[in-house]
Amino acid sequence: MTTSESRRDHRGDLGAFIRAQRRLAELSQRELAKIADVSDAYVSQLERGMHEPTVKVLRSIAAALDIRANTMLHYAGWLEEVASDEADGYSEAGVETAIRSDRRLTEQQKQAMLSVYRGFIEASDEP
Repeated sequence: MTTSESRRDHRGDLGAFIRAQRRLAELSQRELAKIADVSDAYVSQLERGMHEPTVKVLRSIAAALDIRANTMLHYAGWLEEVASDEADGYSEAGVETAIRSDRRLTEQQKQAMLSVYRGFIEASDEP
């Protein structure tokens, strides 16, 4: 695979990820653009894999979607692996990312799984 093909693949992966996260957050492209301080046309182009955004834009979109910037950088192809905060190799962000990106689940199923997962995490964090 050539470098340009690899970039195109990452742009497509990133675009699909942004679209899925935006839909899970129940935001329109216009709403996400406003929160992230980018144009709605640019959000549309990113979701279609037409542009490779800067780190600043990825961080802004990640903040707007309430996800880690490293996750966005991973989907953009700039990080080989999303670093884990847990000794056992699992991270909260990794689990949520896996749920959000599973194409076999409906949006409602993803929301339900995320709610249950977060509830378990909150309960385990209590003394």
